[in-house]
This record gives sequence, structure tokens and C-alpha cells, in this order.
Amino acid sequence: MKIIETPLPGALIIEPRVFGDSRGHFYETFNGERFAEAGLPTDFQQANVSRSSRGVLRGLHFQWPEPQGKLVWVVEGEVWDVGVDIRRGSPTYGQHHGVVLSASNHRAYWLPPGFAHGFLVLSEFATFTYLCTSVYRYANDRGIAWNDPDLGIPWPLDGEPLLSAKDQVAPRLRDVAPELLPA
Repeated sequence: MKIIETPLPGALIIEPRVFGDSRGHFYETFNGERFAEAGLPTDFQQANVSRSSRGVLRGLHFQWPEPQGKLVWVVEGEVWDVGVDIRRGSPTYGQHHGVVLSASNHRAYWLPPGFAHGFLVLSEFATFTYLCTSVYRYANDRGIAWNDPDLGIPWPLDGEPLLSAKDQVAPRLRDVAPELLPA
């Protein structure tokens, strides 16, 4: 397993060792011992899978209180995945980092608690998997506008994205009450 640091402290790209031959390939998406050795969490509380079509943009989502750390990867297709540091007082507050995750590059992205998360589907379909460090609670569900001009995220879009009703009305980061953001 190779760990690649990003410009956002705590957000990491994880490249697994892939073993392949004429029959296909195998790789580990999670190994508790190796994660612990790398200082990554091993106490995931929830696993999720979503499948979306090209142009679907999900996010930017976070929970507060009880923020979730997320280990995300793609098992079918390709997405552009984005983490935004929304930790009050962080030197990288309001900064984002994006990475292509795909079934062919096998990369995973670790976003620690205190990050907002979103992704855009680049392929015809994408099946997206994530492990979370805390369970989802509807009352803690929060979001930030995917197109917040203060964030300046360069989404690789052709036209308008397909958004949920919730994501269509998400506020800009500067309009989120400070007590609803991680410290």
C-alpha cells in the first residue's frame, strides 16, 4: 500500500498493491493492520455504496456534530472526487483537493472528519464505495454548495450537473453558521 499526501493535511490518497494475471486482478481496499501502521483509522462504523450515471454530482456533504471520516473508492467507472477542509481554525480552511478515482486506477481517498465531500461521475456509470468512521444521522446532515465561488472548485463538467434537490439549495460555506462547522 502506498500513501500519497495531498495539500490538505490529513487527506490522503491510498494506492493498493494490485495483483493481476490473465484471469483478472486482486487488491485489498482495507487492511486493519496496514491502516493502523500508517496511522489511518480502523474503526469504521458504516459502509455505503452508491451507483450514479454520468454527470451526477453528489455533494458537498458533511455531518455535524458527529463528523464522519470517509475512505472512498470506485469499483465501476470513474469519478472526480473532492474534499474540502471545513475545520474552523485550520490553516487550509476552505481549500479543496480533487482526485480521479476509478476502477482502473484502484485508488482510494481518505478524508478525515472535518471535511466536506463530493464527487462527479465522469463515466457512463460509476459505483462508488465508502467506509465511514461514524454512522449517518439525518439530523446531522449538512451540505455546502458544489459551485460556491469562494471555493473555486474546477469541476470537470460538460454542461450542468445532475443534482439532488438538497444539493440544489445548499448554502455557500460563508453562509453556514460557525457552530455547524467542525472545529
